[in-house]
Amino acid sequence: MRTAPTILHLDMDAFFASAEQASKPSLRGKAVVVGGLGPRGVVSTASYEARVFGVNSAMPMAQARRRAPNAAYLVPRFALYKEVSEQVMGLLRALSPLVEPLSLDEAFVDLEAGGTAWDERSARLAGVKLRADIRAVTGLTGSVGLAASKMLAKIASEQAKPDGLVLIDPGTERELLGPMPVRTLPGVGPATGDHLRRAGITTVEEIAEAGEDELVRLLGKAHGHALFAMARARDDRPVVSDRETKSVSVEDTYDVDIHDRVRVGLEVARLADRCVRRLRGAGLSGRTIVLKVRRYDFSTLTRSETLRGPTDDPGVVQEAAARLLEGVDTTGGVRLLGVGVSGLADYTQEDLFAQAQAQAQAHAEAVAAAEPPAQEDAEAEPDGTAGGTEPAAERRWSAGHDVRHAEFGHGWVQGSGLGRVTVRFETPYSAPGRVRTFRTDDPRLEPADPLPLVERRPEEPGRSPADVEPGASGAGAPDADATVPVVSGPGGQVPSGSGDQASSDPASRPKSRSGGGGGAATSSP
Repeated sequence: MRTAPTILHLDMDAFFASAEQASKPSLRGKAVVVGGLGPRGVVSTASYEARVFGVNSAMPMAQARRRAPNAAYLVPRFALYKEVSEQVMGLLRALSPLVEPLSLDEAFVDLEAGGTAWDERSARLAGVKLRADIRAVTGLTGSVGLAASKMLAKIASEQAKPDGLVLIDPGTERELLGPMPVRTLPGVGPATGDHLRRAGITTVEEIAEAGEDELVRLLGKAHGHALFAMARARDDRPVVSDRETKSVSVEDTYDVDIHDRVRVGLEVARLADRCVRRLRGAGLSGRTIVLKVRRYDFSTLTRSETLRGPTDDPGVVQEAAARLLEGVDTTGGVRLLGVGVSGLADYTQEDLFAQAQAQAQAHAEAVAAAEPPAQEDAEAEPDGTAGGTEPAAERRWSAGHDVRHAEFGHGWVQGSGLGRVTVRFETPYSAPGRVRTFRTDDPRLEPADPLPLVERRPEEPGRSPADVEPGASGAGAPDADATVPVVSGPGGQVPSGSGDQASSDPASRPKSRSGGGGGAATSSP
């Protein structure tokens, strides 16, 4: 167990919702909910303004709408979130080679391994500078916890939310943990918490007092030993960089159950194609194809097939997923479908491609042989089809996504329906913009890439437009003798705005640092 608080845990504040507020001036300081907007959608992230109304992550979207009917409800923009996450992770890797990402918005950092911190003072300065750099580069805020172990650093960052920093002094851990509820400890979920409560154990201190033997009797050997150690503030888990990706998968939940077997097959093929694009984007391939089907009665079936070697070919994955689907009964309807690839590698086995092409060609020939000949009076179209063309499907515009209009410029979709789409024209660097309504098939309106949350400087000699000086926010780089707004151990001084109250401050940060020239910059997903 180390004796200095050199493990840092960063958690971006209401990440998806804060990014949307930063991107949309008209939503700053207002309730924003990001997630699936269909009847079966769930909340991914709620802004702190929305949390005041009781809206939380993983809540059914229908329940969220009842609690906060006037909030802005937006579809996630993962391309934007991934880009911002990469900027944040780059700042963390500048602190240490040991960075353990947990998700797009959360990570552990071993400051001692990077020579960035070795005692309480240097760790505190590193945390303050990191927060200033994140604000300067992304326009967003993150909460930082510093402690001598991963468990305590994560607890500290939770206490720091939103937009704060908490440092736990070594030697004060037991005093801090004692009165906390048992659910504070990693690995104590609802079931374990209820089991401990029935045994009369509700706080971390009571876990420690119960003794290791009693915990082993209640929870089993492995869980009991681990929980007793954590209750006594012992956590020797190292920060592990480059966590290995176990699998790549995609899935969709449908607003209305799918009963048509043909459509189920088409959805599986579409999901397989999306999965392969994600697989290729990560530079990976895989041997095991996995199909997930959740039926009308909420029963979930998983089927898998392992190939002779790894592949990233869409034809191979689609064919395997289709074969797996043949063994699943979807008569009563399907509410969720998913396709995944596991057994990952960074190479492919080329003969699988030829195999897939041969299978596809054989299948096409069999279908052609089974089809009746086309009627001679069918009228051929210029593109080779017969009997006319189907009407084009109406373009779908997702709430919150970026668009560009030939006359009015960049904006985002406020809503759509009945053949109309409403757009608010504004950028992260502008004042709140005007709202206009168009036909969904208006040729002047088209989807657009997200704009950077912080306006980039005009290009200078030897400098990339994306470069931003760390610590160049209004907060400035921390001075060694400056007063640092942190909590230091139990009973420490709490900084303004670091409690659990709702705060609109994180949403008001993104501003131009150059005074112009960046309004037309775009970023690719």
